[in-house]
Amino acid sequence: MQVKAHVYVEIGRVVVVNYGELTGKLAVIIDIVDQARALVDGPATLTGVSRQTIPFRNLSLTSIKLDIPRAVRTGTLTRAFTKADVLGQYQKTSWARKAARHATRSNLGDFDRFKLMLLRKKKSQLINREFAKLRRAANPQAKKAAGAKKAAASKKA
Repeated sequence: MQVKAHVYVEIGRVVVVNYGELTGKLAVIIDIVDQARALVDGPATLTGVSRQTIPFRNLSLTSIKLDIPRAVRTGTLTRAFTKADVLGQYQKTSWARKAARHATRSNLGDFDRFKLMLLRKKKSQLINREFAKLRRAANPQAKKAAGAKKAAASKKA
């Protein structure tokens, strides 16, 4: 069993904005203003988030952390951000994959959603068929009982 390390609010912690016009964008905590707000910077050239204070309730912490000093300049932050390949690390997370899947599905049209529904039904049928085979193979007595039920039903008809 793998134990995840605790994620703390700290300088250099990469966060995802979860509310407002910047929803879904990455930023880095560069200073803590008070117990409710943090000064974050994207950097804007890479993530689209300019330097600003955002309440902690509008941020979601990731496990990615940069080794940067407090109140670092934007250029230094940009170099550290690219050196650590933060965007690449984030793309590997299940969080980013889920966001990408959500964005893809929100752009589907009616016919695309219909085709997706048919594919889901087909997948479900295949899974249920295989599961039934495995269940019958694991419990041969259930097979005999099912055969007896069929025979009794055919006699009544």
